[in-house]
Amino acid sequence: MKTPQLSYVRISSFLMEIQLLLQDCAPYVKRVSLELGGNAPFIVFNSANVSAAADGAIASKFRNSGQTCVCTNRFLVQEEIYDEFVAQFSKKMQTFVVGNGMDPNVNIGPLINEIAVEKADRHVKDAVNKGAELVTGGKVHSSGKCFYEPTLLKNVKTDMLICQEETFGPVAGVMKFKSEEEAIEIANTAKTGLAGYFYSQDISQIWRVAKALEVGMVGVNEGIISTAEAPFGGIKESGIGREGSHYGIDEYVNMKYICLGGLN
Repeated sequence: MKTPQLSYVRISSFLMEIQLLLQDCAPYVKRVSLELGGNAPFIVFNSANVSAAADGAIASKFRNSGQTCVCTNRFLVQEEIYDEFVAQFSKKMQTFVVGNGMDPNVNIGPLINEIAVEKADRHVKDAVNKGAELVTGGKVHSSGKCFYEPTLLKNVKTDMLICQEETFGPVAGVMKFKSEEEAIEIANTAKTGLAGYFYSQDISQIWRVAKALEVGMVGVNEGIISTAEAPFGGIKESGIGREGSHYGIDEYVNMKYICLGGLN
């Protein structure tokens, strides 16, 4: 139990440091730009192209071995297509090659350190102990102590650590939902609000859900959303301000209004 506690202490310490930073800036009314973490939902509705959604899930979850703040952390799939999505997702995961990232044939590299591996393993074990089913993976990879197997869990529930915390590793947990309202409610329970993804071919649903998700960036039928031309940032506890695009300049300049009257 020692290492998980250490991981939790480090996370708590980071959050306290952010709070102290904001406190130190407040007396001087200093502007602050913060890009923090996320707990991105990935929703697949009945109308979705399931194969395309599985491809998007691969891109969104496993880029950089799951170690980006916009990586999907919670997969929500409508119950009618749940089994089909899990089967396609699992099949696509079988093509992964884990190992040295300098090898051009490798597409899943190491995690940043052993603590990251231990956190991923803790999330998997917690989910399995609470009733989730392990589809593939689920342990440290033979490549070394900083490698974790690409892992897929199904029958995930909202009370599991994998839904409550950002895993930041190659672990995907998939849960069922019945209605659009339920999916949005689950997605918006997170304290963070950086990125969100969903797949649907219903244009009315697309606009409803895109507006309803409490995140700063939304990917619709797309698993990779970051681009230099677009503003990058979130809401809630995912930070303050935006990076990228012309909006990113706003954090570093002061706006001045000049009203020029008649010169005569």
